[in-house]
Amino acid sequence: MNLKITFNGTGTSQGVPVISCTCLVCNSKDPRDRRLRTSILIEDHQTSVCIDAGPDFRQQMLKVHQKRLDAIVLTHEHKDHLAGLDDVRAFNYTMGQSMPVFAHQRVIEALRREFSYVFENPNYPGLPQFELMPINNRPFKIGSLDLLPIPVLHADLPVMGFRINDFVYITDANCIPESTWPLLNKVRVLVINALRIQPHYSHYTLAEALEIIRRIQPQRAYITHISHQMGLHETVSQQLPDYVELASDGLQLML
Repeated sequence: MNLKITFNGTGTSQGVPVISCTCLVCNSKDPRDRRLRTSILIEDHQTSVCIDAGPDFRQQMLKVHQKRLDAIVLTHEHKDHLAGLDDVRAFNYTMGQSMPVFAHQRVIEALRREFSYVFENPNYPGLPQFELMPINNRPFKIGSLDLLPIPVLHADLPVMGFRINDFVYITDANCIPESTWPLLNKVRVLVINALRIQPHYSHYTLAEALEIIRRIQPQRAYITHISHQMGLHETVSQQLPDYVELASDGLQLML
């Protein structure tokens, strides 16, 4: 099965450039230093799935000219990963159906709070239509895609990464529990978050992410969820091993 992975966004919760910041990265003219909030689009010959739908969801779908979307999968409930869900209304209209949203039950309860207007008055015209699909740590299927949840921790908040075949996507993590490591055997392509160079209480640093990559030993690895504090894309890229790359918005992988 051939997969196409599109990095819709590779930035942290504030995006890059950051409002009012005058640092070197935020003033960079390199398009790779402009980062929307983190999300990926996974497609095969018949199914398309977006992992996370943050505040830039509308812009991201327009950039890739997405005409249909079979589901959205949420890693966790932070705003930069779900705030754009109201914009599924366009897909509701063009596809003539509700949007399946797969998430842990805890995240679904957060959705019911964040989008209370959707659930308190569901007959109001023009509201987004969600089909909430609870998931746990068991494998699940969306169309032709088989997804395996990869439990990780974001400080003390449980977050789900996901594995499809030998591709793994992990964002917003600073700890992979020992019980998760067996799920990371024989990974060929790994995407993992690294916020910046300096230590952070809830995200991997670049050095920590590189250590995770060394332990997993994929053929290729990509860094995402990158803040302006990481440094210039070009400068940091020169310091990475040959098989590791800073992801950038719009990057596509064919697997």
